[in-house]
Order: sequence, then C-alpha cells, then structure tokens
Amino acid sequence: MVAPPYRTGTVARATCTTARTGPSGPPSVDSPAGVSPNLARMAPRRVAIVPHTHWDREWYEPFQSFRLRLVEVIDELLSLLESDPSYARFLFDGQVAALDDYLEVRPQAEERIRHLAASGRLTVGPWYTLMDEFLVSPETIVRDLQLGVRRSAAFGGAMEVGYLPDMFGHVAQMPQILRLAGFEHAVVWRGVPSSITSTGFIWEAPDGSSVRAEYLPFGYANGSHLPDDAKALVRRVRDHLEQIGPFLVSDLLLMNGSDHLPPQPGLGRVVAEANALQDDLRFEITSLPEYLAQAPAGGLARWRGELRSGARANVLMGVTSNRVDVKRAAAAAERALERRAEPYAALFLPSESWPEAQLDLAWKEVVRNAAHDSICACSVDDVVDEVLQRFAAARAIADGLATRALVALGASAAAPGPLIVNPSARERCGTVEVVVSCDEAGTVEGASERGPVQVVSARAGLPGMLTLDAQTVRTILGMIDGTRIDADAWVQDVVIDEDATGIDVTVSIGPDERPELPIARAREDLMARLGARPTAPVRVRLDQPPIHRVVVRVGPVPGFGWRSYAPSPLAHPVTVEEREGAVAIDNGLLAVRVDLSDGTYSLGDLAGFGRLVDGGDLGDSYNYSPPASDLVVDVPESVTAEVTERGPVRARVVVSSRHRWPDHAESSSQRRVGTQVADVTTTLELRADDPVLSVTTSFVNPSRDHRVRVHLPLPEPASCSEAESAFGTVERGLGAEGRADERPLPTFPARRFVRAGGLTVVHDGVTEYELADVTGTGDGARAHTLCLTLLRSTGMLSRLGMAYRPFPAGPLTPVDGLQLVGRTVELRYGVALGDTDPWALADDVLLPLEVVGSFGGGWREEEGSALQVEGAEVSSVRREGGLLEVRVFNPSDTATTVRVGERSGWLVDLRGSAVARFDGDFELRPHGIATVRLAGRDARHP
Repeated sequence: MVAPPYRTGTVARATCTTARTGPSGPPSVDSPAGVSPNLARMAPRRVAIVPHTHWDREWYEPFQSFRLRLVEVIDELLSLLESDPSYARFLFDGQVAALDDYLEVRPQAEERIRHLAASGRLTVGPWYTLMDEFLVSPETIVRDLQLGVRRSAAFGGAMEVGYLPDMFGHVAQMPQILRLAGFEHAVVWRGVPSSITSTGFIWEAPDGSSVRAEYLPFGYANGSHLPDDAKALVRRVRDHLEQIGPFLVSDLLLMNGSDHLPPQPGLGRVVAEANALQDDLRFEITSLPEYLAQAPAGGLARWRGELRSGARANVLMGVTSNRVDVKRAAAAAERALERRAEPYAALFLPSESWPEAQLDLAWKEVVRNAAHDSICACSVDDVVDEVLQRFAAARAIADGLATRALVALGASAAAPGPLIVNPSARERCGTVEVVVSCDEAGTVEGASERGPVQVVSARAGLPGMLTLDAQTVRTILGMIDGTRIDADAWVQDVVIDEDATGIDVTVSIGPDERPELPIARAREDLMARLGARPTAPVRVRLDQPPIHRVVVRVGPVPGFGWRSYAPSPLAHPVTVEEREGAVAIDNGLLAVRVDLSDGTYSLGDLAGFGRLVDGGDLGDSYNYSPPASDLVVDVPESVTAEVTERGPVRARVVVSSRHRWPDHAESSSQRRVGTQVADVTTTLELRADDPVLSVTTSFVNPSRDHRVRVHLPLPEPASCSEAESAFGTVERGLGAEGRADERPLPTFPARRFVRAGGLTVVHDGVTEYELADVTGTGDGARAHTLCLTLLRSTGMLSRLGMAYRPFPAGPLTPVDGLQLVGRTVELRYGVALGDTDPWALADDVLLPLEVVGSFGGGWREEEGSALQVEGAEVSSVRREGGLLEVRVFNPSDTATTVRVGERSGWLVDLRGSAVARFDGDFELRPHGIATVRLAGRDARHP
C-alpha cells in the first residue's frame, strides 16, 4: 500500500545479535555461529524478476473506481501474456478477490485466466484478500486462506507461498497457520526487526513450527518501473546490489510492480538484451515459487514470535485506534458468525439443514472487509461506509441463522418453559434476563427458595373486550406482520368463532414465540368471514396474564448445551449504598466505589479507575501525533450518579460526567483551540457471584483532532503486558523498535483482552492499549497504568510533516469521517483483579448465556450438551462435508489432552486432508492449533 512517491525510510545497517528473552523481552532470534548469510559467489548472480501488481480493492478511491482501473489492467495483462511468450510470469498479488472482481465485469475471460494460470504463466492465491492480521479474528485469517485456496483451485491451484507483502506487521502464529495449510515459505516486508540482517530467515511460531521467510527490505516495489534499455537495467541492478548487498543471502529478488501498476511490456526483450551484455548477472523472469525453490535455507537467523518492528519500514500502528466504529462492527460480525450462527446451526439443526450458502455469503463479506485498507479504515469515507455495510449484512445473516437454530432447540425440548443456552465450550453459570408470567398476586414464575429473582420491568395483563367494525379490523389486519407484539410479548394463539350476534376473536399473548403459529391462515379466515358478513361487529378479546422481565443467576449450564430455567441461590448477592460524595457497590468478591468528585471508581483499595484523558492528535489515519503545544483535559467539570438497579442479582450505576474539550487543533500553530461540551455516560454493572465489573463508556464525539483514552491503574507495577492475538497471547515489553521516520510508540492491539500488573481487562473489539506512567529505566522500568484508546479523531488519510512520522504513508487526502464528529463512541469492557483466566473472562463478558422459549413436546431432556470439548480453547464449530468440524488451540506453555467426549474422528489440516485418526482424545502441543472432523451421528445428536 505504500509505494513511490510515498517514502518508507532507509535501511538500518544492523548486525544479527541474540535478542533479550524472557517474559518482558522480545521474541527470540539467533544465528548459527560461524555461518555468514552472505556467501562468496563464484557463479553469475541470479536476478529473479517477478512481475506483479499490488491491488488494493479500495483505499483512497472507492471499490468501483478502482475496479475500473482493474479491468483495464487485467485486459492489458491477458493480452500481453498471450502475445509475448518472453513475458513468462505474472503474480496477481497473492489474492483471488481481484480476479473475481474482474470476472464480474468480464465473465467471458474466465477460460483465458484458467488457461494462463494452469500453464504457470499467471500465479494466483493463496489468499482471498490480503488481510490485516491484527485487526481480524484468527478464524477470519483461516477462512480467508481457505476461501482463497478453494477459489484458486478453479484456476489450477493456489500459489504455495504465504505471500504477505504489505500487512502492517505479522501475528506470531502465522508460521503455524501456513504450515497447517502445507506452506513452507512466507514473503514479508513490514515488521521485521533490526536483528534480522538478511533477505532470508527462519520464522518460528510459538508452537515451534516454522517457515522460511523471504524478507523484502525495500518492499514489494524494489523492481518497479525497470528501464526499457538493457544497459540502464544493468546499471540500476548494480546500484541496487550496492544498496541491498549486505542483506542478500544469495540471489537478488526484484519485485517488478507496485500499487495498481499495469504490467511492463517489453520486459522479456530487455532481460534478454541485458543477459547478452554481461556475464556477472543472470536475469530471468520467474515466479515466487520458482525463485524460492532455489533459495538457501541453511545458516539463516531464526526469529520466534510476532513481527511488529518499525526498524526499517513503517508498521503504522495507529490504524488500530482510528475509526473505532469499524473495529466494533468487525468484532460483532465475527462473534455472531463464529460463536453463534455456526455452532448453533451445527449442533442444534440436523446436518441436512446446515445453511452453507447463507454462511458462505456472510463469510465472504467479512473476508472482503479483512483487506488491510478496508479493516484498517485508512481509506476515504465511501470505502468505510461500504465496510460498515458489509459487516452489517454479515451480522444480519448470522443473527438470523442463530435465532432459527435456537428456535429449533426450543422446539426440541421435552418440557415447556425458557431454556438457558451456553454458546461456549466451558460449563458456566451466569446472569440472564428472562420474560416470565406471574399470577394476580404478583408471584413470578420460577421464583422459589432455590434462588431469588430481580424484577427489571413489569406489565399488567390485558384482559378485556374491544368491539370493532369490519373496516377497522381490515385496517388492523393489514398492519400485522408476524406474531411479535413487543420485546417481551408474542401472539401465542388466535381463536375465531361467530354466532348470530357477531364474530369473536380471542388473541392469547405470552412471553414466548410460537414459531409454527398459523397467523397468516387466521388472518385469511377472519378476512373471509368479514367478506361474508361486512356489517357484523367484531369482538376482540386480549388474553394476556401479567408479564415480568426478571434477572436471575442460573447454572451451571453445560458447555455447548442447555438447561431449563431455574433461578440459582446467591452466595454473594450484590448491594448498593449511597453515601455523601460516593456510591458503593459490593458483592463480597469485589467492592466498587464511585467518586463523585471526578467520576472515577475504585476497585477494592485501588482508586482512579475510569479516568478519561483527552489530548490533541494532529496525526492521520495511520499514526498518532500530538500537536507541539498540547492541551490535556483529564478532569470533568461536573459529575452525577444514578442507581438504576439495586440488586440482589445485578446492580447498575450510571455515572454522567460533563467535560470541556478543545474544539480542534490548528495545523499552523500546533495548538488546540475552541471549546466543546462532551457529556459522557459510564455505566457500571456488578453481578452477584461475579468478580468482574462490567463497564460501558459512551459519548457523542463533539471535537476534532484529539485522542481520548481511559486510564486504569495497575495493582502492581508491570514490566510487560500479555494480550490476546491470533490463536494465543503475546507478551510485550514497555517499548517498541522504530526509527526517526516513524516514532516507535508502544501502543499495541489486543483482540479481546489484555492483562498486566494483576489487572485483566476484557474489551469488545480489537482495542489499542499502552502501558504508561513508566518509572525507572532499562530492566528496572515499570509501568503503573494501563491505557485503552476509546477514540482517535483525525481528519486526514495521510499527512506530511507530522511530529511522529514526517513523511506521508498515503495520499494527502482530507477524510472528514475519520473525525467521527457527531458519532456515538462506545467502549464496553470488563475489569477483574488478581489471577483470573482471561479466556473464561472473555466468554463471560462478551458471550453471555442466552434464553430461548419452549412449549415442550420435544425429545431433549431438561439439561444436556450437544458437544463436549475439554482441554483447549475452541475457535470454530461448524459442518464441513456433512461432518462436524471443530478447531481448537492450546494457549498455554504446556501440552494438553483435548477430549471430545466419546467421539472419534480425524485430525485434518487446513485444507481438509486427514492427518491422523483419534478416538475420544488427542494430545495438543503447547501453543498448537488443531482441526478435527468427528464421526457422524443422527440428526438429534450431531
């Protein structure tokens, strides 16, 4: 995405050393003693030219605008490949999406593309889109690869190289993902640390699996715009060899292309002439697989872990915190697909009802959005609007499929009444809201000595009679669509009768949906009666008992299972106490006190949680950069608190604070000027028997050019953090590696949780965090505060002359949507103290227990589980080829035994090929990822 004229910085002349290791150090790197990666050469040096284009589907122009160019480029490419045999190879950016985009316009060209790809002239895949690895879920990465490999098969097969040319850094588990797909090579540019000093190194995942990584120290455009004169070509290559020489392991790789560039005609002729001119260089047009097949793998440095260094190329870390609405939308869509729609449909529907087509549609929207310029939101507003729409569409499909599967579960229950459903693999208790009936005395259904219920809302019954004329009834019938009355009430039955005095309609209303109710047939029946007796009065009787919405503690509910509704007793009920200047919430496990002087809250004896800090930001969509004369606002001008729920099951306190933030920052004076009022609402929720405080902070953004962070004090000083990343966690220290061209800020992405110094924070969506308030230096440095970024508001796609990144990273395009002015900004998170399981906490906060109604008459018992998985975290449950497929990973440093009840099946790779058979359980290495397909069962037991 960054190519001429956008500067990326110079290459540091570093030497390979052994990096510091340990909990607070960077990933390990080593190089075998006595082996130099730069070997003496006796034969001519091969200059491998790989023609390619890097195709951002959408970026500084919308998708359709770029597709107009795309069609022209591929038209030209196909003609060139077919007319010039010397133009031997072309790499189409390692992704298939652009070819599909082209074929929507030129469907007649598919056979031409298939022929060129099958003959090796055109290299396609393996990805569907080139995703940002940190901003999408690990499952999205896998589905992106699987979709790309599957689609590439239509063109003769995918390139067997993990091509990662422009991602803004790389996750630690990428080598394992690639190896599980059968790849032995990766190609990378950004994120490679200064300790790596050669164009080839061994990149190792936390589980020990590794790939040979080809490093592009000058990016994927080092061979773009080659001279069309042979002598000039030789001079340019020799100049480049002087520049890149210390890095070369062996041959020189020239990537002949860049962003949206068409193929270079006449290249084959120039290469032939250059070879005829001299003997020390041997030019050839080739493919990445052909080049890498001859690349040496011995004597290379080894790097273990993520690649997130800015030592030689920008990693553009600020994309994590721009357009936070996109990151929240991504998390919601991925969670709806991965944790609800797929497992519910796989486990609660018969295999023949698996909604494959709808899920494929939803996943394609998510994978399209995974493209780095899309999910990173470093694009114009039209692009971001499209991204949000795709996420909304994917989520709508997923939510609809999940609801249908839950309804099927309710219909299969033997006993009537609400069912509590657990979408996670671990057995757990939880708090749920249930709509129940109560008698005339107000006794709530389900309330007993077993456990208390807390009434959230109540509505009286609606007995009585209405007499209407026929025309009014016709009008009302025309407005009826479905059986839902409101959020808590559904039509459960309609009975129609008539006598000489008129037509009688009795409508029964209750708290549960009856999916098979023939409401349309009843409407047609009534319309027919009205047609026969147009003057007859219609007597409508509404039969509804009182309904209450209650919150209760339930459980334990089996993993991937259900349990009939029954309140559980409370060991630690929650209480609220209002004092002068403060509000206290306590459940015996966690004591929370809201300080009305500044709106912060304390956990136990530790005060100062939740402080909002507003500062200026004259950066852009890629990087944070404060104005030279910043004005920081960290105290509200007024605070009030309202207790909206008082327990004993759940307590809620709504803290309202008014802040005065500067209106904007002036580029010329580097000062923040003007004033805007920001009304911030922070809702604190504490539940019985739960050691986590749930927090939701929300405000309508009134200002421009600023960053808002919430500060959370650490119980203990910390030298490192641990954050969720793809298929595991990553430990990061207090610093980052960079250079003057991009200041190395230690702001990092966390997928769902981050913990440090005895504090664990679970958050909704990928969120930027930083360990701040650092004291000491060197190995004695310690942080005292964890900062989460709620908002980073800027108005430029890229800027020139920023304090923290002086050179542009893209076009200097104003983008007003990046400011998020007038938009609601919300961050939902949970905080817990002490040694807690962050994976379980993330499920509890972000994946609550669900409720579905049942009228009974089915075959399922009151409690059960559709799938048992123990010993590992579950990433995916779905059906593949009619079989139940489960993907798990082990985030720990020790091996584990994964048990799937009494099920047997096959371990498979990411292409679905069988690896090994298992019966009941299998061993999983530390930090390993495994996919299993289970032997089939009948429709009642997937």
